[in-house]
Amino acid sequence: MSLDVSPALLEQAERGEVDEAAFVDCVRTSLPFAWEMIDSLVARLRADGGAFADNQTPPPDEQARGQLLRALASDAIRGALERHFGVRLAFQNCHRVAVFPLDPAADERLARFTSVRAQLLNQSPVLRDC
Repeated sequence: MSLDVSPALLEQAERGEVDEAAFVDCVRTSLPFAWEMIDSLVARLRADGGAFADNQTPPPDEQARGQLLRALASDAIRGALERHFGVRLAFQNCHRVAVFPLDPAADERLARFTSVRAQLLNQSPVLRDC
């Protein structure tokens, strides 16, 4: 299981609608490495301004890498994180997470970041098995 779901949150899901704040808290506690990375990137984006903020440092271990993959590969988790932080998330390889402001002025930079060309240029033999 990718998230440590409390019995109360599971009961809520079984009954119907889930409180998104409770879901976000579940993500925060279940995927602390991914949460901290996104939180720090959002803080950097807000402090520095600019078109985006990204991480280019590989995770310290496979557990951390797995957290990033689970957070960003799940539409539900990714969407909840984007709404919570008020950003758009992008992801390349196994660790390059980027946050973009919701401002339409960032659309072109986001499109470049998520392009096939950018994906190819971000390849490295070091990251082959990540």
